[in-house]
Amino acid sequence: MSAKRVAVVLKGYPRLSETFIAQELLALERRGLALEIWSLRRPTDRARHPMHAQIRADAAYLPEYLRDAPLRVLRGIGAALRRPNLPALLALFARDLRRDPTASRLRRLGQALVLARELPSEVVHLHVHFLHTPASVARYAALLTGRRWSFSAHAKDIWTTPDWELTEKLRDAEWGVTCTRDGLARLNALAPGRTLLAYHGLDRARFPAPPPPREPRDGTDPGRPLRLLCVGRLVAKKGHDDLIDALAALPPDLHWQLDLIGGGELRAALEARAAASGLAARVRFRGALAQPAVVEAMRAADLFVLPTKPAPGGDRDGLPNVLMEAASQALPILATAFAGTPEFITDGVHGVLVPPGESAALAAALTRLAGDPSCRQRLGAAALARLVQDFSEEAAITLIAGRLRASAGLPQGAAAHEPGLSACAS
Repeated sequence: MSAKRVAVVLKGYPRLSETFIAQELLALERRGLALEIWSLRRPTDRARHPMHAQIRADAAYLPEYLRDAPLRVLRGIGAALRRPNLPALLALFARDLRRDPTASRLRRLGQALVLARELPSEVVHLHVHFLHTPASVARYAALLTGRRWSFSAHAKDIWTTPDWELTEKLRDAEWGVTCTRDGLARLNALAPGRTLLAYHGLDRARFPAPPPPREPRDGTDPGRPLRLLCVGRLVAKKGHDDLIDALAALPPDLHWQLDLIGGGELRAALEARAAASGLAARVRFRGALAQPAVVEAMRAADLFVLPTKPAPGGDRDGLPNVLMEAASQALPILATAFAGTPEFITDGVHGVLVPPGESAALAAALTRLAGDPSCRQRLGAAALARLVQDFSEEAAITLIAGRLRASAGLPQGAAAHEPGLSACAS
C-alpha cells in the first residue's frame, strides 16, 4: 500500500445500523486504499458486525464534548494559530455561526481544530459520510490544513440540513456521491452537477444463498402462524407505529407473529402501543442485532415489512439496505412507495408498495399477501433477481475508489474506471 492515506470522517463508528458504511470501508481497503477512520462519537451499540473485525483501519475518536478533552482542544487551537489558512477558516466559521448560532456549531469547530492537528501528514484527502455535522468538521479541517475533501450523502443529512449550508458544502467539496435518485434530485436542485449517483448495492458474498422455498404458511393455522419481520431503528421515519396499527386491524382469525429488530428512542412508546392494541404477545422486540442474527431471522421469516415515511422534522430514509438484505434471501417485501424504495422495488413486480403513513392500506396488503403464499414466493424470487442484476456493490465501489485515488494522487488500478455512473449526475 502507498504511504498516502485517506481519512474517512464519520459521526459514529461502528454502528449496527450503518452496514452500508462498513461494507464500503472494507471494499475500499480491498481495492488497495489505505484508510483512517475518524469518528465524532464513540460507539453505543454493544454488538458489532463481522465486517467491522475485517476492516484494518483503526478508529480514532474526536472529543464528542469539548469540555471532556480540554488539553486536546487547547493543542488544536495552538496548532491552528500557526497555520496560514486560519483567517479563512475563521471568516467561514463566522458566516456559519451567524446563521446557526448554536453550541453544536462551536463544537464542530473545536472538533475540526483537534482533527486538523492530529491528522498525520500521510493523510492527503478527507472523505466524509453525511453532509450535516460530520461534513462541517471535515470542511473546517480541510480548509485549515489545505487538504481537499469529498462526501457521501445519504438521507437525513440531505433532508434536514438547511439549503444555504448544503449549497455551500456542495460548492466547496471536490466531489460527492449520494445513494438515491431522490436525494440526487434535491442536491442537484441546489448545486447542479456536483454530485454523482452511487447506489450502495450489496456485497452478496457476505450472505448465504437463499434458503429452500419457504413453507406456504397462510395464517389459517394457529400452530403455524405467518412470520413477519421488520428490521430498522426505532425512530419515527421507519413507520413502526403504522405497522402496529395495521397489525391491530388484521382479521382476528389471521394468525401471525412479528419480530421487530432494532433499537432506538421509540422502543418504550412502541411497546406501549402494541400492548394497548392487545398485541404484546405477538410482537417481539428483539433490539439491535449483529448481521448474522438478522440474516437468520430473514431466512426464517415469511414476509419482510418496512413502512417508512417522513418524520415530523423532515427526516426520511434513502434506500434502506435491509431491503436488499431481505432480497438476498428471496424474502418477499412489503414496503411503502417513499424515498428511495421505489428505485429498488417496482410495485407488484419485486414486492408490494403502499402509500406511506396509511395503516389501512398496509393492513389490506398484509391480509392479501398472508393468504397468497405463491405470490409471496414469486415476489421474493423477483427481488433476488433485481438485486443480482442491478444492485451489486461493484459499480459504486469502482466509482468511489477511482475518485478517491484521483483525489489522493494515487495511480488508478485496472478496474478504477467509472462505468457509466458519471451520466447519473444529470
